[in-house]
Amino acid sequence: MPMDDQTARVAEPTRFSPPAPGSVEETGLGLGFLTDLAVKIMYLEGDILGYELADRMRLPHAGVVEELLDFLKREQLCEVKGTGGVGTSRGLGRAVYRYSITDKGRATAREAMERSQYAGPAPVPLDRYISAVERQTFRMMKARRASLEEALSHLIVDEETKAHLGAAVNSHRSIFLFGPPGNGKTVMSESLGSLVLQGAIYIPYAVETGNEVIKVYDAVNHVEIENEVDRLNGRDRRWIKIRRPVITVGGELTLHELDLIYERNSRYYEAPLQMKANGGMLLVDDFGRQQARPRDLLNRWIVPLEKRVDFLTMHMGRKIEIPFDVLIVFATNLAPTDLVDEAFLRRIRHKIKIDDPTWDEYREIFRRACREGGVQYSESGLAYLIKEHYIKHDRPKRRCHPRDLIAQLRDIATYLEITPELNKDLIDQACHTYFVDL
Repeated sequence: MPMDDQTARVAEPTRFSPPAPGSVEETGLGLGFLTDLAVKIMYLEGDILGYELADRMRLPHAGVVEELLDFLKREQLCEVKGTGGVGTSRGLGRAVYRYSITDKGRATAREAMERSQYAGPAPVPLDRYISAVERQTFRMMKARRASLEEALSHLIVDEETKAHLGAAVNSHRSIFLFGPPGNGKTVMSESLGSLVLQGAIYIPYAVETGNEVIKVYDAVNHVEIENEVDRLNGRDRRWIKIRRPVITVGGELTLHELDLIYERNSRYYEAPLQMKANGGMLLVDDFGRQQARPRDLLNRWIVPLEKRVDFLTMHMGRKIEIPFDVLIVFATNLAPTDLVDEAFLRRIRHKIKIDDPTWDEYREIFRRACREGGVQYSESGLAYLIKEHYIKHDRPKRRCHPRDLIAQLRDIATYLEITPELNKDLIDQACHTYFVDL
């Protein structure tokens, strides 16, 4: 897909745009919670300007932080120490007042940090998060034949498999991709994600429920696409605009990561992977190689896959209900029957085998690999490769082989200071250091 098209699609407006709160009440958070958050920030920062506190909390100064600071002053939790040197003539008013925490404020902050050390952007209430996920659901997205062809244009995929993939994507349910290794299941899954997960969504930095904080935004898995217009349009800055997420996990996945992760030192929660993937895709790559048994992983997802809701457990035992608005894809090199039984496979809607390429498909993949690798394609060179290193060894052909062999051949040619080409000597050397007979 051309970069201009990608940019245009990412810039599409979402169906949800949270307006900035005009008062403490409109934040949906209690005055006590906001007081604790403000004094923790002041305790950690020392002296702070009004607009700096508003920026740290991601809340408007006018009407919200201004009102909060008035309360803190009345309660003798902070005091004014002058201005920040900018002056009020520029229209900033009390936003440039410098505030200093008092001894009473420090004591309050220490007590608050005993309960939770979270001191980041103000969270949004859980019910607002749930509403936002429902209004931005990826299920509004539909795959069409032309768009599927475009998304998979960099791959060689037969028409029958494309039809299966298109139907699977439009079901907005789980997808199970299986087959021999090296045939592009991971790349294919990511391509499907780029197809169906166009546009942008808003997610909160954090969510609040029962005065507990769940951190949602993850700079590793979420790609921010906010621009200056977004920052100035009166939007609630507790929300961040991101690309619809595509989160990939592999053999490192544990059951622990699929529930709320309570940080005992900081005393707040990290959202589980499926919550971070809401509105997008969760790809479980190399399924069956995880530390947790496949049966246990699927057991964990039976209710979410069927009901589209997930139940998360807080450290004191309270359960909360979270939307499960995720296209979940399992990709494995193992036979499905080696992983789970028939009853479990029924829970996964679409099972699609990604097999070894035909010889015609292999030829086209090899031709593309030569073009991309800067090596002159040769029918005779390919014929030699197939006869000597596939047929004679009864070796299966994989879709990744052409790319890897061309890269191997180029490395050898670079060392020998010769032009990389499909001659017998370079093909033999590349295959000798690439293939291992098992």
